[in-house]
Amino acid sequence: MAGSLVSLTPQEAVIYLMVMTSASDGAIKDEELRTIGRVVRSFPLFSDADEAGLVEMAEACGALMSSEGGLHKVLESAAKALPDHLGETAYAAVVDVVTADEMLDVTEIRVLELIREALKVSDEGAQAIDHAARARHMTLDDES
Repeated sequence: MAGSLVSLTPQEAVIYLMVMTSASDGAIKDEELRTIGRVVRSFPLFSDADEAGLVEMAEACGALMSSEGGLHKVLESAAKALPDHLGETAYAAVVDVVTADEMLDVTEIRVLELIREALKVSDEGAQAIDHAARARHMTLDDES
């Protein structure tokens, strides 16, 4: 499978992971697209990124995902592109996107697990990121 990997920049790798996770439940929802845009605008990792190329990048990711073994190609390509110290940053971006619609289905949970494994995010790191994401999405109506 190594011959089927694509070469990505660290920024592209994070975007591919966000798109892959968003699409994992069968559709990329508007809230998820807005969150991808917000992540690109707000994370320091993307300070030099051109938001205009997001649509083309999402389409390229979709094409790779639809190829045979596409999910694993995206995971492996992204893991190869990301330095170790950016694993938690990438995971945090993905969690922001997957929690944007406030619903997690079993497929999205499984994809999050695969990303955690591929990026070697520790259980403690993942729990802290998951907790922070829940806190960011709380509203006045939430009591939990």
